[in-house]
Amino acid sequence: MIYGMYRHGVLLNVVAEACCFGHHEHILEMKPLSGEDSRKLFFDRIFFSEEACPVQLRHVSVDILKKCGGLPLAIISISSLLASGSSNQKERWEHVQNSLGSVLGTNLTLEAIRQILNLSYKNLPHHLKTCFLYLGMFPEDSEILKYELVRLWISEGFVSKAHGQSLEQTAISYFNELINRSLIQPVEIKTDGTVLTCKVHDMLLDLILYKSAEENFITVVDNPDSVARQLQKPRRMLFSLDGATLPGVVNMSEVRSFANYRGSMHIPSLAEFKYLRVFITDFTSFSADDNRKIDLTRLCELYQLRHIRIRGCGKCQLPTQIRGLQKLVTFDIDGSCIPTDIFHLPHLLFLNAPNVERLPEGIGKMTSLQQLHNFHTLCASLDSVKGLGELTNLSILCLGTGFSEDVVIDALNSSLGKLCNLEWLHIFTPSVSFIPETVTLSSPPPNLVTLYVFRCFRVPIWIKELHNLRSLDLTVRTLDKDGVGILAELPSLIDVELKFSRALEETIAIYGTAFPILKRFDISGGIMPQLIFQAGAMPKLQRLDLSWMKDESATPTGIEHLLALERIGVRFRSSTESEKRSAESAIRSAISMHPNHAHITIDV
Repeated sequence: MIYGMYRHGVLLNVVAEACCFGHHEHILEMKPLSGEDSRKLFFDRIFFSEEACPVQLRHVSVDILKKCGGLPLAIISISSLLASGSSNQKERWEHVQNSLGSVLGTNLTLEAIRQILNLSYKNLPHHLKTCFLYLGMFPEDSEILKYELVRLWISEGFVSKAHGQSLEQTAISYFNELINRSLIQPVEIKTDGTVLTCKVHDMLLDLILYKSAEENFITVVDNPDSVARQLQKPRRMLFSLDGATLPGVVNMSEVRSFANYRGSMHIPSLAEFKYLRVFITDFTSFSADDNRKIDLTRLCELYQLRHIRIRGCGKCQLPTQIRGLQKLVTFDIDGSCIPTDIFHLPHLLFLNAPNVERLPEGIGKMTSLQQLHNFHTLCASLDSVKGLGELTNLSILCLGTGFSEDVVIDALNSSLGKLCNLEWLHIFTPSVSFIPETVTLSSPPPNLVTLYVFRCFRVPIWIKELHNLRSLDLTVRTLDKDGVGILAELPSLIDVELKFSRALEETIAIYGTAFPILKRFDISGGIMPQLIFQAGAMPKLQRLDLSWMKDESATPTGIEHLLALERIGVRFRSSTESEKRSAESAIRSAISMHPNHAHITIDV
């Protein structure tokens, strides 16, 4: 059976018809939402139920829903627009109704859908319009990192500092508003509801590119034959030419953002740019046998640059000095070295260089930094480790460490204790060794909410001091009940991933007051101890994931005490079929006692 799909609200069955060679009986048309489902989607978004809708709005809602034609995207767009204001104002609803004009019925055209979505765009405040349109700088269907997006908004000058907030905090509020208005779709969501990545619906991307072309906001360059006719002075360019160059008539002097995600090696000469603020390119798709080099040394002459992101640096020649880029905010490359004078950039907020083993001296001078990724203490000098403590504006730190001289470890502990604004910390060892137990946060940053620690000997005792910690991802060699007890006492913990190689006890009890607000518990190991959930333990737990390699006797008991549990995932690996069958039977028997009939996924 070939499906003819409702995409953009229009039945796109051209491909289906071609595949069926005229046999239309093999095409299954996917219908729009029914009237009942349309009303539920509409009213739940605004009032959480249809019954809560005021009587004076019911007649208007009938006409609005009729014009949405059962298309989910249209319904969500209009209901989100109405929900963003005073939802019980009849005048506002009638304005939306009249603005939809003659749009009607289930046979919506592309132009009609664009008209519906454009209504949501028109009602955005100016600062959100520019942020929304900038999403057109990403390739279709790409998953967009929230923090990368907000850094780009800041680099473009779209974000105005709000009272009591940093530029990043203000930009995140813009992002959340676009999420609330359903103009971007959340993809990866943390247990606490924080959105980490997002996507743009293809129909909304169509609107973005349509408005961007209309306003000369973004120019998509994917066809060399049409470029000369369309381009005069492009302001932002999504460059997708492959194996071709731009005609010489194209004026690059006004381009502010340049993104080359497809990795074309035929990008314009950097000498043509005058006011470039954002430079993004990715050459990772090229074969290692391709010995061509892209000359990017003139980046150091683009004095308006705020944002540099380069992937595939092995194919590039990069500048060795960038002191002249005094406005640079983001420097994100995968090369093996960085410019030696990078510490003279006063506005640099984000530094990521994952393949650089040793940062140049002077890290302590970069007091503006808010995010530092892949700082390695194993190769750093003592002065650099001490200098880390001067970066008191850091909110995110990704730190590689391992066995070093005592004086270096002492300096590291002292520096970490000074990072008063740190919220997110990732500690890892770049080798197969373990993080030494002498690495400690005995005076922890008071605002630390997210912690990743990879390859510890055991649960560090200092973790018990992290009273504001909400999310923990911890990998240890050995697990014991004392280690679990340390985690159980953390008052703010919502999300835990705990991985271990072996357990010291055969059973570990999760006692009655343990993990008071935990919502997700993911535990995996080689030989799993038997977990005993006592009455009152994990009262808020919604998701439980268990994974182990062998010994089916490790089936947990007391799952029925986890009263808020909604989903259970179990993964068990064994070499024999009889062990697998026995394990699955024991697991299902234990889970069957849960009163809420939580959703079960078992992989044996």
